[in-house]
Amino acid sequence: MEGAWVPLALTLKVAGWATLLNLFLGVAAGWALARWRFPGRDLADALLTLPMVMPPTVLGYYLLVLIGSQGPVGAWLLQHFGIRLIFSWQAAVIAATVVSFPLVFKAARAAFETLDPQLEDAARSLGVSEAAVFFRVSLPLAWRGILSGLLLSFARALGEFGATLMVAGSIAGQTQTLSIAVYEAVQAGQDDTANFLVAVTSLVCMAVLLSAGRLVPGRVAPRA
Repeated sequence: MEGAWVPLALTLKVAGWATLLNLFLGVAAGWALARWRFPGRDLADALLTLPMVMPPTVLGYYLLVLIGSQGPVGAWLLQHFGIRLIFSWQAAVIAATVVSFPLVFKAARAAFETLDPQLEDAARSLGVSEAAVFFRVSLPLAWRGILSGLLLSFARALGEFGATLMVAGSIAGQTQTLSIAVYEAVQAGQDDTANFLVAVTSLVCMAVLLSAGRLVPGRVAPRA
């Protein structure tokens, strides 16, 4: 059982970093597609949503080609900075970020699209800059939907398996996340460890889903 806490801590670390990255990437992409009209907008939306429906192992293969030692990004980082992303916890973060990104992106876009544009126009008429309109008007009004997406993204990152295994592997204490540890425990016949990890993962994901459900915009709390 003691060894079960290591993948749990690593998974929380990976999911936390992935969620933080998606806070910036997902919100920015969601706001851009909610506010801008440009040719190819539907195609951009489809590409950004693609990780939601694509098999994780396929995403892992694309990431392996991209950030591997022979890939364009991986080779550049290795040559210029001596950074090897593949089979590291940072690679697990990248995989979790890509897989869970659409959940933040779609939630943020929906939240921004439901805002009354007259509120933003009123702020602009008072001489408020675009950045101030975003941070003082748009973001505060859309925060419930965005936070809901972030919680779902965190839960998805907790359970990521296929893409993580492809780019980070299963190195005990370094890249072995909860889902991979469950697989390894079952393969090794360690039922007690597997049951503990499954129970912890299920409880955390259930808590996140309940929290996200309470943040759905427009939801009315039942009266006593």
